[in-house]
Amino acid sequence: MDRFHRQDGGDLLARAVAPGVALGGCIIGGGFALRGPLDEVARSEESINKDLAADRTGSWNTITQVWSHVGNTEFVIGMCVLVVAILLWRTRDWRLAAVPALAIAMQGLIFLIAAKVVDRDRPPVEKLDPSPPTASYPSGHVGASTGLYVAFALLALMIRRSWLRTLTIIACLTMPLLVAFARVYRGMHHLSDITAGLLNGAVCALLAYAWYRHRARSGRTIGGRSGSAILSPGRA
Repeated sequence: MDRFHRQDGGDLLARAVAPGVALGGCIIGGGFALRGPLDEVARSEESINKDLAADRTGSWNTITQVWSHVGNTEFVIGMCVLVVAILLWRTRDWRLAAVPALAIAMQGLIFLIAAKVVDRDRPPVEKLDPSPPTASYPSGHVGASTGLYVAFALLALMIRRSWLRTLTIIACLTMPLLVAFARVYRGMHHLSDITAGLLNGAVCALLAYAWYRHRARSGRTIGGRSGSAILSPGRA
């Protein structure tokens, strides 16, 4: 397994952390806009939550409970640890394995700061999930699940079997959307909270993957083979 090099840290700061700071500023700015000049737009969103709350059924309550749980912190971290362990075992490439962990770590930090600073109230409807101490904007569940599963989808691009690659990417990109719908349906977030969460998670995953690709292009290989070659189960 290749060792950590100083350039890894330098590239991480330049290609992931610095853009992540800019992303956090944009998300916080959007939150302040919703509480200021876009207040009327923000209030109009409440009709979506109220309509969904009025049409709730027992079946959809159960289904969305499962989907919402996919975005829980313990589930996201557990899935991340499992996949990171498998990637390390299959590829021996710690940079490749670090992509999903870096994605959810970055989005998590942005989420915590933005939620604390913006401090937006949750929708005025009955809530079907316990309300965590963090505020409504941005959605942490959606941000975490998006960061994790978009990172998985990007890594799945390395799978050589086209049918497996396609199915894996579709499944990964579907998961955050299910979480997003569940969080709105269950009265936990406004639509703009969900949008900010999707943006946060997706951009953080792209930044983490771009850092890995840059390091890979710099000629870092594991045992003479790239991580993508080991990850791929076979030719299409």
